[in-house]
Amino acid sequence: MRWRDRRGSSNIEDRRGRGGGFGRGGGMRIPIGGGRAGFGGIGFIIFIVVVGAIFGINPLQILGNLGGVPGGGGSLTEQSAPRQSTPADDDMAKFVSVVLGDTEETWSEVFNRAGERYSDTTLVMFSGATQSGCGYASAQSGPFYCPVDRKVYIDLQFFDQLKRQFKAPGDFAQAYVIAHEVGHHVQNLIGVLPKFNEMRQRMSKSEANAMSIRVELQADCFAGMWARYTAKKGLLDEGDIDEALNAAAQIGDDAIQRRTQGYVVPESFNHGTSDQRARWFRIGLKEGTMNACDTFNTSNL
Repeated sequence: MRWRDRRGSSNIEDRRGRGGGFGRGGGMRIPIGGGRAGFGGIGFIIFIVVVGAIFGINPLQILGNLGGVPGGGGSLTEQSAPRQSTPADDDMAKFVSVVLGDTEETWSEVFNRAGERYSDTTLVMFSGATQSGCGYASAQSGPFYCPVDRKVYIDLQFFDQLKRQFKAPGDFAQAYVIAHEVGHHVQNLIGVLPKFNEMRQRMSKSEANAMSIRVELQADCFAGMWARYTAKKGLLDEGDIDEALNAAAQIGDDAIQRRTQGYVVPESFNHGTSDQRARWFRIGLKEGTMNACDTFNTSNL
């Protein structure tokens, strides 16, 4: 991805080098870890915030149907000690800022065409642990979006883990992760996340898992939409899309469970399979509209 010498976002909160405490869990996260029953050593405990056709509601109709226009939190663990940043970390921080700025341009254009105004999210970079509006944020939990404070949280060391543990190298694999979390912010803005928060008290675990898959796949599709806009600007290098597709596949529920425990438990899936995640990224990339990202249509999965 051609990101150097480009505008970075001003919506960055740098907490690297600070400590953090414990609190309540929550947030939409890229799952990491492994362990029993498919939930991992740190768990795939997700603060699910989505609503769909299973409840008779089409989330794409919220905010006047934007559609025509164009990644489980962890259980509490011991806090990691904050680490001093290095020049490589600072370079990565610049990259994150540019990618976030690019998502702001994309979604502002999408919302403007729909007659709506896009409200930017803030991205919090931390090291070790920090507090979010959804509670405790740990490096072991992976990147996540908190709908309470409307912020994306990420320890930049996750990108090294993405390359080593998940076998998903490349700067566009990293950009996909950021775009996915921003996709959750878009869902929050169009009313998908608040509506489910209102209704989730009545959901069974199986319903919550099923709807979690749909919200994660829609965030993947929104990430694909962003990639389409970025490609139109001539900012992608050869192989960038393949890096994103590989990353989407490597963090599928089946791939993670197979890697961490040697077998899969489909009933515990809450992010989607490798094939599903890659497919919905491709749909967003190809179609570039929010209507195309309607993962809540039961015939679409």
